[in-house]
Amino acid sequence: MAIMPRPFSSLPVRATDEAATPLRRCTFRRVTTTARPRELPVNEVACTFPDRRRAVSLGDVESARPICDSCTYQGIFRPDSD
Repeated sequence: MAIMPRPFSSLPVRATDEAATPLRRCTFRRVTTTARPRELPVNEVACTFPDRRRAVSLGDVESARPICDSCTYQGIFRPDSD
């Protein structure tokens, strides 16, 4: 019995509007790429707002998106993204 590969069109595709829209450019957000052995690189997001004593980790880009989108501080986002 031969194993038949599935065509690409039948693979589940996760396409959301959120993934298509970029994050607004924040002055205090830091995105670093961490490479782990034998795994794909992961982008880690941290908030470095000046009132914080140290950076607060927000997780990966998708988990940080709702937190960054709900930010209401005035002047925190770069003018070229508004």
